[in-house]
Amino acid sequence: MNHDITRPGPATSVVSSHSVFGAPCWVSLTSRDLRATEEFYTAVFGWRWRAAKLGEHFRIALADGTPVAGIAAVATMWQMVVTWTPYFAVPAADQAVARAQERGGTTAVGPISFPPGRAALLADRDGATFGIWEGELVSEWESWRRAAPTFIRLHTRDAFDAAIFYGEVLGWATGKPGCCEVGYEREEVVLRSQGDVVARIESGALGAAPDPRIRPHWQVHFAVVDVEACVRAAERHGGSVLSKGSEEAVLRDRDGAQFTVTSRREH
Repeated sequence: MNHDITRPGPATSVVSSHSVFGAPCWVSLTSRDLRATEEFYTAVFGWRWRAAKLGEHFRIALADGTPVAGIAAVATMWQMVVTWTPYFAVPAADQAVARAQERGGTTAVGPISFPPGRAALLADRDGATFGIWEGELVSEWESWRRAAPTFIRLHTRDAFDAAIFYGEVLGWATGKPGCCEVGYEREEVVLRSQGDVVARIESGALGAAPDPRIRPHWQVHFAVVDVEACVRAAERHGGSVLSKGSEEAVLRDRDGAQFTVTSRREH
């Protein structure tokens, strides 16, 4: 299980996790080499960087000035998996952790206080890693959504079983103001927040499979203008292409972290 805990903060405007609870609100990456990671994602996405308060091994990625992701170059030092991890907004981290554990999930880290909020890293009962965040968000939620991921997708053993787990842990479809709505499209579970598709869950991953593409995991999809340009940049800077279509490509960075670039037209 990945122990990445690059926090989503501090906030540039005061927007609380209470307002969009249950929705993804941040993504974070563990890496082995901070400079190489910065160079790779600058080439692929045009990101810029600023220091993070957690120390010299951490950076915040900016897209057109908007904070979009956290990078933690601690994979070797802390013997952690190199991977992208999504964080979900929750109104109360302690309650979310307790609900996850009651339903067969596990806790790797936290909840830990990171003013202006609290974070924890968890795994669902099939082993897919995710984070939770309580407190002020990194920026106004809609700005982050426009600047960063198109959505995230869970590849798992049983989409309906996973939807029940996450729904109970994160408060999906409760009818409360700000909660996410759950629907079903083309045999996928679809999560919407404020009308936007923010996550999808699909069946088919195998718990014991050696290939990380089919083990249960959350995949981050980044919205881009030109998929082919991102593919070329990734290959030029030491990354690799796992699959490619006209509107979407699955890539690995030079450390092996997997992510997807999706055309803004497709989304």
